Amino acid sequence: MNITINDELRTYVDPLTPAEHEALERSLLTEGCREALILWRDVLIDGHNRYAICTQHDIPFRTVQNDSFDSIEDVKLWMIDNQLARRSVSDFQRGLMALRKKEILAARVVPKLEGELQSEADQAVPFTPPWNTREEVARAARVSANTISQIERIQKAAAPELVDAVRAGQISVSAAANVASLPREAQVAAVAGGKKELQQAARQVREQKSATKPKKDKDMSMDPPEDQIKALRAQVGELKDRVASLMTENEVLKQKLAARGG
Repeated sequence: MNITINDELRTYVDPLTPAEHEALERSLLTEGCREALILWRDVLIDGHNRYAICTQHDIPFRTVQNDSFDSIEDVKLWMIDNQLARRSVSDFQRGLMALRKKEILAARVVPKLEGELQSEADQAVPFTPPWNTREEVARAARVSANTISQIERIQKAAAPELVDAVRAGQISVSAAANVASLPREAQVAAVAGGKKELQQAARQVREQKSATKPKKDKDMSMDPPEDQIKALRAQVGELKDRVASLMTENEVLKQKLAARGG
């Protein structure tokens, strides 16, 4: 059987963590490969990790064809939708996938805008690109629009080490978005310092932003409901980060106390 591995597709989905890879390998060795690998023509589009493990250990597997795609972009959209539907995928991963889908759909809009809207009737109707708002992307990713905004900031400014820390769950999306505003050297140093150092860096950035933010004269209750919800969600995210930081500090103090025989 001729199976082609497209490196772009293979790396399109985040790799498994060492623990996840070990669990999958143990399952395949114990139970075999029960789920079929999916091919588009001869290209593997689903099951890259299973294929690698099965090949390494000579574990039998079966394949099924999905020839409903016209292009590699169609395959990517299908892979994204698969990932968005999985419960095990983190908020950060779902947000990244949804943003990738937005990019693909936006690229497909360009030919339509350039070549298809020629008649006066077409031009009289405003054309709205699909997934044109952050809210639409957020709904697909099952996260808040604020989280999508934070992921976009991480994409633009985060050092690779900080991105890896978010993927590994060492730091929350909201905290990572704050750390990403620091110089790259400071980001790398915070990651090297571990979870506690990352949380402290995020807290310092939040405090600096809070100190420089002008105070509002009006009560938040006068804001539109959408703005109130966004503000409350932001506050909840900050409180969660603060609680996580305090819990970490508490655990460190407990360990120090235990080491001193207390």
